[in-house]
Amino acid sequence: MRIKNTPEHFGLMTKLFHWLIAMAIIGLIGLGWYMVDLTYYDKWYNKSLAWHKSLGMLVLAAALLKIVWQLYSPIPDTTADLANWERLGANIMHKLLLALMILIPISGYLVSTSDGKAVDIFGWIDVPALVSKNKELRDLAIELHYYMAYATVVLVLGHIAAALKHQFVDKDATLVKMLWR
Repeated sequence: MRIKNTPEHFGLMTKLFHWLIAMAIIGLIGLGWYMVDLTYYDKWYNKSLAWHKSLGMLVLAAALLKIVWQLYSPIPDTTADLANWERLGANIMHKLLLALMILIPISGYLVSTSDGKAVDIFGWIDVPALVSKNKELRDLAIELHYYMAYATVVLVLGHIAAALKHQFVDKDATLVKMLWR
């Protein structure tokens, strides 16, 4: 398997970015849903919050690297055989998902650092706060984080449904192109 993309196939790096980020996002959504029911005194509250912050920062880093990789190794045009509305939908969905991969961790970072404290990533490194204590910013970031997370759920489900439709209804091997082969 080639590392770089070709005009017809996704390369190893693109597949790695896709699946690692996808699994991390699904895990973060599940962890986020789990966390909202915890109280501050629950023994898992601080652990789950620390994991959520750390994974979120890693998703941000991976999304930025994914963008750089796509500039270096452009993705193949997999939409050539699609109807115009499918091509447009795929383009919009991919751009929105990529934007949310960046915006959600940034909003989470702002939630975490709006009290002036750094974000600890698995004890490896601290990402310093770039803003001083700001309750209004925190409240806005919490709201944006919440709504963007739900938008991501809708888009991820749509993305999965579209991939399954292409594989099992259209039988056009769109899904297979992103699998390991």
